[in-house]
Amino acid sequence: MWAMTQKFLASTYNLETPEETRDHYDKWAGSYDAEVDENGYVTPGRVAEALRAEVSDLNKPILDYGCGTGLSGLALRKVGFTTIDGMDPSSDMLDGARAKGAYRHLTGFDILDPAPVSAGSYDIITAIGVIGAGAAPPETFDLLMNALPSGGLLAFSFNDHALADPAFEGRLNDWLDMGAARLLSKEYGDHLPGMNMKSNVYIVEKA
Repeated sequence: MWAMTQKFLASTYNLETPEETRDHYDKWAGSYDAEVDENGYVTPGRVAEALRAEVSDLNKPILDYGCGTGLSGLALRKVGFTTIDGMDPSSDMLDGARAKGAYRHLTGFDILDPAPVSAGSYDIITAIGVIGAGAAPPETFDLLMNALPSGGLLAFSFNDHALADPAFEGRLNDWLDMGAARLLSKEYGDHLPGMNMKSNVYIVEKA
């Protein structure tokens, strides 16, 4: 009798605490790539392409925040970015990212740390499939924007679950309405076609 590989994707959107989230991703690390691939995960490629359209220097260091097993790092490399550092709270996920060889540096961080990214250390930060229900909370948007210097870029996505909760786009709109950031691009498209889920991909410039 064949053992069924445990599936984690469907239960991801119901996680409530940071610790629950970290444990979920630790357990999922070994089968993560296969499960999202099975559902046609395309958001990393979409974010990478959108970012590529806004950046002239492809050697500029990028922080891939919440890099997971490194699918986003591979997508960024594929469009030509050369210098990518990854951060993730799950050490098991980081093992997956290390194996892909797409990153210059990989570091872990405490999921409860309110400011894990040093201010001004990167001009470009990505958060691909990171902020949303069952993953990073809406405040993560502020955390990453605060870490950017003036003129810095944040490339990120909100899937349908995040878009259904006004708190997520509300954070972005607060920055835009105050003139603290400028929206360079926003596009709605496929996220996980196998689950009939879509996402918005955004590039935002800090004022």
